[in-house]
Amino acid sequence: MILLLLAHLVVALVCHAAGRRSARWALPVAAVVPAVTFGWLISESSAALRGHGPSRTITWVAELGLTISLHLDGFGLLMGLVVSGIGTLVLMYSVSYFGPRDDLGRLAGLLVGFAGAMLGIVWADGLFTLFLFWELTSVTSFLLIGFEDHSATARAAAQRAFLVTAFGGLALLGGLILLGIEGDTTSISGLLADPPTGTVVSFALVLVLVGAFTKSAQFPFHFWLPGAMAAPTPVSAYLHSATMVKAGLVVVARFAPVFAPVGPWRWLVVCAGLGSLGIGGFRAMRQQDAKLALAHGTVSQLGLMMVLLGLGTPATTYAGVAMLVGHALFKAALFLSVGIVDHAAGTRDMRRLRGVIGALPVTAGVVIAACASMAAIPRRSASWPRRRPWTDCSPPTSGRWGWWRWRASWLVRC
Repeated sequence: MILLLLAHLVVALVCHAAGRRSARWALPVAAVVPAVTFGWLISESSAALRGHGPSRTITWVAELGLTISLHLDGFGLLMGLVVSGIGTLVLMYSVSYFGPRDDLGRLAGLLVGFAGAMLGIVWADGLFTLFLFWELTSVTSFLLIGFEDHSATARAAAQRAFLVTAFGGLALLGGLILLGIEGDTTSISGLLADPPTGTVVSFALVLVLVGAFTKSAQFPFHFWLPGAMAAPTPVSAYLHSATMVKAGLVVVARFAPVFAPVGPWRWLVVCAGLGSLGIGGFRAMRQQDAKLALAHGTVSQLGLMMVLLGLGTPATTYAGVAMLVGHALFKAALFLSVGIVDHAAGTRDMRRLRGVIGALPVTAGVVIAACASMAAIPRRSASWPRRRPWTDCSPPTSGRWGWWRWRASWLVRC
């Protein structure tokens, strides 16, 4: 695990340092690292699902108890597959999307560096480790949103996103420090195994939620995400649909099963999530720019996932994780398809787009399939025969979320 994260760092530095000389080979070479990570995760999937995934710890400052601790469990496996798999596809897509440019080495370096930082978040087993990689995603996303640095709009959007997420990072740091002091441990697994209680813990959890809300664009911090669409389409597909905006959800999913009943956690999660759900959905329907419509739709869907994961019950957690994976797949496909249409038609204005199915049949097919997934078509009906899942990870379940629950249970062991 440590070697894979170091490989992301090394490739990011090499691509960036090579400058214009790396313009032709940077993106394909950078795609190798997440592809290797994806293969490694597949090879470790059996052990991770049995609860015996690899763990690594590096002592940084022994006197302060600061370590870099990583552990691969079922949820980390699932999120790692999403981050590395979609990252590989986005990097390969970018080769055709950008064409010959002199700054592709910088783009490749930032994308693979961001991928490494995001993997650090989903594999983190230490409070300090989580915060370290959390801030790395904020820095790399700031540089990616402002990649078109000649554009004043892109620079303003990058600054806005960085200020909001940096504020959330400070809140998260305060919450993690208080939790570590009250729980007398810097290990996330140790904290969840023996959770502390009290007023200080409740306040610390509010700070953690503020950090998660800012990163996942939850109300009232949702305004930065639509503006970040000034970034190139592959960046939007990777950061703002599949990975970065999921960082807050990852933290909530880790803590909710234990801390959801504590203090105002559930009230805050439900209010922020439902607020994002309503505002994002309403604004998405008013957009004419396809990319902005997807961005506001992302805010809405993130709100629903925040509610599901934040409630902390087994049924809603399984449902939230299933939707998290589905959202990453269909929203990334939609963003990349919009990029293809934009290149071919020269516009993203949905009022001016006609005959896309005839001109781009494959892209149109992908869009239709992704939209069907987003709309949950087809959905399971009560008349369908109930069958046992293909694994023995859990027995068949009934109820509204039963089908999603046993589909996701073989990957997720929260």
